[in-house]
Amino acid sequence: MTYSSPATAPPGTASAAADRRRWLALAIVMTAAFMDLVDVTIVNIAIPSIQEDAGASYSQIQWITAGYALAFAAGLITGGRLGDIHGRKRMFLIGIAGFTVASALCGFAANPEMLVASRILQGGMAAMMVPQVLSIVHATFPAHERGKVFGLFGMVVGLGAVSGPLLGALLTQWNLFGLEWRPIFLINLPVGIAGLILGSKFISESKAPKALKLDLVGVVLVTLGLLMVLYPLTRGRELDWPLWGYAMMAGGLVVFGALIAYEKAKAAKDGSPLVELSLFKVKSFAAGIAVQTVFGVCMGIFFLVWTVYMQTGLGWSALRAGTTGVPFSIAVSAAAGMSVQLLVPRFGRKVLQAGALIMATGVLLYIWEADRYGADIASWQMALPLVVMGAGMGFIVAPLTDAILSDVPREHSGSASGLLNTVQQMGTALGLGLVSVVFFGMIDEKATRSEVPMEIVGAFQNSLWWVVGVLVVIFLLMFALPGKPRQHVEGGGDEDAVLDAADAADAAGELPEREPALTP
Repeated sequence: MTYSSPATAPPGTASAAADRRRWLALAIVMTAAFMDLVDVTIVNIAIPSIQEDAGASYSQIQWITAGYALAFAAGLITGGRLGDIHGRKRMFLIGIAGFTVASALCGFAANPEMLVASRILQGGMAAMMVPQVLSIVHATFPAHERGKVFGLFGMVVGLGAVSGPLLGALLTQWNLFGLEWRPIFLINLPVGIAGLILGSKFISESKAPKALKLDLVGVVLVTLGLLMVLYPLTRGRELDWPLWGYAMMAGGLVVFGALIAYEKAKAAKDGSPLVELSLFKVKSFAAGIAVQTVFGVCMGIFFLVWTVYMQTGLGWSALRAGTTGVPFSIAVSAAAGMSVQLLVPRFGRKVLQAGALIMATGVLLYIWEADRYGADIASWQMALPLVVMGAGMGFIVAPLTDAILSDVPREHSGSASGLLNTVQQMGTALGLGLVSVVFFGMIDEKATRSEVPMEIVGAFQNSLWWVVGVLVVIFLLMFALPGKPRQHVEGGGDEDAVLDAADAADAAGELPEREPALTP
């Protein structure tokens, strides 16, 4: 395949037009990625408003967030594989069109059940759209330019983390046209329509010449196993923990065992399993997958509980809750940039472990403040623990992918990246399911309306203790990560040279297309 770049295109006007076209394509796919990132964070801040206006139960509130994460996780690898088979542009356009339709269904949902179903559809469509973003980048930009592109992608991620809660708070607070929380979903409509029109015009089609087959049985087993574990966790408290719930969760573990056996047989038969099990023979990757999963559990618990605590427990408006989280987002972005550029090349794995301990310290400080000030705690008093937590999180999230993938063979880098994204979303979905146990399970259903705020404050502290325990587990798991990522040991220049050489051969048709990574 060829790249539309000044290095390969004819000189003159055609070259300039091709260069402009690919940067327009980049802007379109980045906007779609931003839309997905914002959609995840924007919903959390509106949860109490949805609960009050739509009359959603606690379990329905969990499924509004967990359903999206579950569908996203189950479809990520499938979405990437479909892009390789049927074309990245085609699957991107299908994904963004479906995401836009699902957003409209969410915005006009007549009841909580319809909203949950629409969110699951939205997560599934995001799984079709998001994997194509960096696949299209891979097919459009040569290796020596991807550093700049991935830097822009990092900025988009940071902007989504900061702007999502604020945008959600403003849209909820403004109550546009009397629609309450609905504009947080409807805002996706003009963006999605514009992306669909412009994407069809400016994005170039690309496929993998030797694409792997789609492992539908693997997809079904992964989804079934997750549902069998998450459904009883989410509904168990409401149903008084029936025996069938425990049996279903045990059955889910059996399904995961069957998945492993099937994937081994699938790899031996045609070499196209959904999960590349040989990756788990790499010690750093296996440990990293565990870290990523557990960290997803941590985040799944914290962000939902935190939102309910501030708005329902403390009685704050959505706008006040959204602005309270700004120091956290800024700290994450600042620490992430510092860790990658300055600290990890020098200290390696110790930076990630320090991040886990720093984040745990911030959570402990939050527990102390929540206990000391109770329902009278102020936004400015939360700033210190949030900044400490954000700094710790920034030290983890930015260099973690690099550390996990550093010992993975190059030929499996795409599969490894896809699996990494998938388990993170699965961990988040599991964390959201556990909210029923660690948070809602601590709230007395017989409590009077005046007692509910203090019940929520106490449940919030209990949830934070769980987060501390999870962070300690993460710290211990990180000992299995490599001391320093390989490129920091061998030098980044050689790596870039190898990538450029590989891309040159790829463009000349000498190498099969590499499966694109889902994370930079």
